[in-house]
Amino acid sequence: MTKIETYKPRIADKLLTRKLQGKGAVLIEGAKWCGKTTTAEQQSNSVLYMSDPSTRTQNIKLSAINPKLLLRGETPRLIDEWQVAPKLWDAVRFEADHNPSLGLFILTGSSVPPDMSEVIHSGTGRFGWLRMRPMSLWESGDSTGDVSLAGLFDGDIDIAGFANLDLERVSFLTCRGGWPLSVDMEDDIALDQAFDYVTAVEKRDIQQADGVERDPGRVHRLLRSYARHQGSQVSNSAIKEDLKENEGEDFNAETVAEYIKALKKIFVIEDMEAWNPNLRSKTAIRSSDTRYFTDPSIATAALGIGPSDLIADLETFGLIFETLCMRDLRVYAEALNGNVYHYRDKSGLECDAVVHLRDGRYGLIEIKLGGDDSIDHGAKTLQTLAEKIDTTKMKSPSFLMVLTAVGDYAYRREDGILVVPIGSLRD
Repeated sequence: MTKIETYKPRIADKLLTRKLQGKGAVLIEGAKWCGKTTTAEQQSNSVLYMSDPSTRTQNIKLSAINPKLLLRGETPRLIDEWQVAPKLWDAVRFEADHNPSLGLFILTGSSVPPDMSEVIHSGTGRFGWLRMRPMSLWESGDSTGDVSLAGLFDGDIDIAGFANLDLERVSFLTCRGGWPLSVDMEDDIALDQAFDYVTAVEKRDIQQADGVERDPGRVHRLLRSYARHQGSQVSNSAIKEDLKENEGEDFNAETVAEYIKALKKIFVIEDMEAWNPNLRSKTAIRSSDTRYFTDPSIATAALGIGPSDLIADLETFGLIFETLCMRDLRVYAEALNGNVYHYRDKSGLECDAVVHLRDGRYGLIEIKLGGDDSIDHGAKTLQTLAEKIDTTKMKSPSFLMVLTAVGDYAYRREDGILVVPIGSLRD
């Protein structure tokens, strides 16, 4: 099949290659418009487009009568929008189970969850799962990539990098988001894409998440509330209070939870779990998840604001910029077999991001827009947390980093703390 000549390489490319070497089939999940199908097409040698209107009805019938016919083709075979015929899951699983080869199938589909009621097998041992997110700044070409997260974990902390993003450009990138379609568009057209995405979520996608009809106006108000609480551990009850003036008495914290659950199913929301290190003290750690969207542009579009609005309100900018950083850190950490967590204890000490790898190595990161005072404050927080960790029970942090929106250079301070502009970071 013909590959896209203008395809921008994704970090998920090498993850997909690796998973295909270890499993019979790989399922790619993630938010709508994040590039799942396009990425899968680059490594597939044949494709079945289940949603093609000209063959959709026939394919659904075949999936029930003789699904093996749909699986024929050069491998890896991409089955796009597989959830149109959920019975294909068991057919793929059976084929993978009875074929000694690996890397036979790639499954992609809409972010809307399929009806799995007719699926018999979970796919354990036969399927690999790959999570894709909107593009990081490195993938979209907006980061120089002079500082490698992998390099930091390998001890290369004498960094010397360059970034070419000023505050105005970072505000634009925050509002544009990492949607592949928007990356090469004119700036004003690119900004429209996130608004269109949010409209689709409100009017259609959330309705399909679990088959429950939901008022688009209520969804919009909830998204606005969520956007205002980015980076916090706000409760569902607090979100309910934000909305109570426009809702009836039947709208309660349980209703909020159901809406959030639906938004998570379609990968609009991606909250962050708390990190629980071994501490020298007995300080209690707050374990509530921290609220985030999967992309910062969802927050700005939900609030109806643009780059100039962020520049005029640096407090809001700082909160939503944090979401941009979390998106990028998650993409980079995924490539290293790692996860990103948030730390907060009951003494008030908080660390924005902890990148923790599967082998036990971890790095502590504070996120700031920039400026000497905020960098110093972030450095102090990192040092305080590092001193509380019981290194007799776990490793010392591989690095301490202040991740900034602006700054021409990435460098290591005299106290050993790294200052890294987001526009210089990569996996």
